[in-house]
Amino acid sequence: MAQRPLLEKRSIDYVPLAERHGKVWHLWPTWFMGDAHLATVATGFVGVALGGNLAWMAIAVTIGSAFGTFFMAFHSTQGPQLGLPQMIQSRPQFGYVGALLVWGVALVTYVGFNAFNQVLAADTLDTLYRADPRVTMLSVGALAALLAIFGYDWIHRVQQVLTAILLAGLVVMTVAVTRVHFPAAQLDLGDFRLVPFLTQLFAAAAYQISWSIYVSDYSRYLPRDVGVAASFWWTYLGAFIGGTWTMLVGTVAGAMFPHVDLTPALKAAADSMLPGSGAPLLITSLLGLVTITTLNFYGASLTLLSVADSLKPIQATLTKRIATIVACLVVACALALTASRDFAHEFGEFLAILLYLFTPWTAINLVDFYVVRRGHYSVREIFNPNGLYGRWNWRGLLAYAVGFAAMVPFFSTGIYRGPVAQALGGADLAMLVGLPVSTVVYLLACRSMDLEGELRRVAAADAGLDGG
Repeated sequence: MAQRPLLEKRSIDYVPLAERHGKVWHLWPTWFMGDAHLATVATGFVGVALGGNLAWMAIAVTIGSAFGTFFMAFHSTQGPQLGLPQMIQSRPQFGYVGALLVWGVALVTYVGFNAFNQVLAADTLDTLYRADPRVTMLSVGALAALLAIFGYDWIHRVQQVLTAILLAGLVVMTVAVTRVHFPAAQLDLGDFRLVPFLTQLFAAAAYQISWSIYVSDYSRYLPRDVGVAASFWWTYLGAFIGGTWTMLVGTVAGAMFPHVDLTPALKAAADSMLPGSGAPLLITSLLGLVTITTLNFYGASLTLLSVADSLKPIQATLTKRIATIVACLVVACALALTASRDFAHEFGEFLAILLYLFTPWTAINLVDFYVVRRGHYSVREIFNPNGLYGRWNWRGLLAYAVGFAAMVPFFSTGIYRGPVAQALGGADLAMLVGLPVSTVVYLLACRSMDLEGELRRVAAADAGLDGG
């Protein structure tokens, strides 16, 4: 740390091998802590709020989290291999300008999540201390943005420290929950309700998949030789354990106090299991909420710089990175200050929409990286507006459009419910359709690619990239 600059200098540009550092196990605390906070608790609250019981919602959380984390962990392995942020890696699949499609979706996600995070932080401190919500929202946003300005190394360092604190808190609460006597209906496996189950399962999956858009931002400084398996499992285990464990806290709190809002329910549940533990649990979870807001600002900055670079090539500088963080902070604060109080319902709707938007992208990006091009990309050509990958790549855009269209009849939200979802009583199976359809369409479209010729051009373009 002492030999590196206080503020991170790089942004969307390539990280040379000479600057790579860190240990692959650092991904575990980064993604454990990335999930161990109040917004994740809210995700586990979704199914219970719809009338599902504790037993089936716990199963839905576990399956959904395991499924969604699978995709985000594979995206994490791309960082050490390419040395680039996640979103800039979409150019080979969608084109230099075409990638703006997925970057726009990503920006909405970053800013939307942070607005929700700031609202949740305000609700927490209002519950505990009657703090002014507006002051809390602005303070949390400013603190998170400041850490994002310090950058990559400091984010990892803070996540490691907070992991120890949250891990201890979760262990204590897990032991305490064994003392709770739930009503028989909450544990009745015979009381299966399809809509709450599928809503909770896919909410958990969407929440974990949503990290995919920036997960390799936090692995791109690792040495290239850390290995795909190691980077996958350290990411997967950190995110799955942190995410599932924390979501189940929300599920338990919802089962204990089904007619109470999220934050008061969590405090009451903790106090009833272990008297006096509600406030400390909320405060420690609030710290995690600040750092995940940092990750969102950091990722939003890189995405906004990618957008600017697609419109007109730019020189990545610290000043530009700071300016984009501040811009995202202003928008997130504006949304938070005008947000509705109906947090749990709106958060569930937001997760459903995210799932629809990211399903085709994650399928296309992963199948291109692991099946079609097998990790062989030109860093220099990714930044060439008239280069190897073109300005518009019809293959990725077509696969995204067809995959998304195939999901529409299966959509099930408060805004729109497709005909298939209606026939299934409101059950949402869109993700199970979008993933294979996008994959198959992209693979078929790529059959006309001259991969051998592209590989030769990649080698020529990146000759001497790292001095060798």
